[in-house]
Amino acid sequence: MTDTTPFIEINGRKIGPGFPVYVVAEISCNHNGSFDRAVELIRLAKEAGADAAKFQTYTADTITIDSEEQWFQIRHESLWEGRNLYDLYREAHTPWEWQPKLKKIAQETGIDFFCSPFDPTAVDFLEKEVGVPAYKVASFEIVDILLIQKIAATGKPMILSTGLANFREIAEAVQAARQAGCRQVALLKCTSNYPAKPSEMKISSIPHLARAFHCPVGLSDHTLGSEVALGAVALGACIVEKHLTLSRKEGGPDAGFSLEPGEFADLVQGVRTVEQAIGTPDYKLTLEEEKNLMFRRSLFVVANMKAGETFTPQNVRSIRPGHGLAPKHLPLVLGKKAARNIRRGTPLDWTLIVSSPVDDKNDEPIDRKRELDAV
Repeated sequence: MTDTTPFIEINGRKIGPGFPVYVVAEISCNHNGSFDRAVELIRLAKEAGADAAKFQTYTADTITIDSEEQWFQIRHESLWEGRNLYDLYREAHTPWEWQPKLKKIAQETGIDFFCSPFDPTAVDFLEKEVGVPAYKVASFEIVDILLIQKIAATGKPMILSTGLANFREIAEAVQAARQAGCRQVALLKCTSNYPAKPSEMKISSIPHLARAFHCPVGLSDHTLGSEVALGAVALGACIVEKHLTLSRKEGGPDAGFSLEPGEFADLVQGVRTVEQAIGTPDYKLTLEEEKNLMFRRSLFVVANMKAGETFTPQNVRSIRPGHGLAPKHLPLVLGKKAARNIRRGTPLDWTLIVSSPVDDKNDEPIDRKRELDAV
C-alpha cells in the first residue's frame, strides 16, 4: 500500500482535519456557453469567499456517442428528462480552448482552479495544456478504475465524489488510486440526485468514511439550501463543494440546484462561523462567561447574625449572586454556629462558621484567579 497523508494539499493549502474548510465553487456548465460568463463566475466565486473554482473537462464525443437509441434518452423524472445524452453534453461542456485561459484568470484573481476529467484524453489535456494542481473524479466516474489510475499516475491530489457508489465501490476506487501512486486522496459524500432532498443526504456517513479510509472527507452538495452543508461541516467535513450560477432564472442544465452569488457568500460565511464554533474540547470559561459567574446561586446570610448564633433556613439561603459557598453545602452549614457577627447580605464562607472544614480548598467560594492558575 502506498504511503498516504492525513490531508491533501492544493497550491500550498492543507485540507483536512484541523485546517479550514476548503470551499469549492462548482461552475460546471453554468457559463451557459459564454466565456465572459465563465470569467464572471470565477470572480464572483472569489468574492463570495470560495477557495477554488472548478470546471468539467469533456466533450459530447469523449463522454458518449451521438445516438437516438433508447439507451441514450433520459426517461426518468429529473431536470434533464426527455433529453438526449449527446445533445445535453454538447450544450453543457466547457470548451477546452477556454480552460488554459480560465486557469490564468483564476490565478490572477487569487482562487484555485482545477477540473473533473471524464476520460484519459482530458487528463492528458489538463496535464499538458492547463497544469491543474488537483483533480476531482465525478460521482458517475468513480467506477472507472482505469481513469482513476490515469489520474493517480500524475501524483497530484485526487478528490473522489461518492454519489451512486456503495461502500465496496468506494473502497475499490480508493485502493486503485493509492496503488497507482496517489498519496493524497480525499472523498466527498454525495447524493447523485439533482436537486437532492435533505432526507437523502445521510451526512452521518462523513465521519464514518473518514475513519474507514483515513483521509479527508467533505460534501458535494446538490440540495437547494446551505443547511446540509453547514451540518456536514459540524460533522467534520473538510471540503464543501456547491454549484454556483449567476441566476437560476436564466436557466441551464445545472441552474436548478445551484446557488446564486449572494447565497454562496452566505454559505461561505456560515461555514466559517460553524468551524469557529466547533473548536476543540475545552471546559475553561471564556472571559465573557467569567463576567456572568455572579449570576450563579450561592449561600448568603440573609438576616443579621450575632457570634455564636445558629445557622438556620431563616438566616442562610441559596440566592444570587455567586460570591458565597456553593449551594450544595447548605446541609453542612445548617446547625453550625456563626464565628462572628455577620451582616445581612454577606456571602458565606468557611471562615464565618465555627468548626468548618476551612482546610478543604475545594469547598471555598469560587476564586477565579486561583482556578485559572490551576488549569
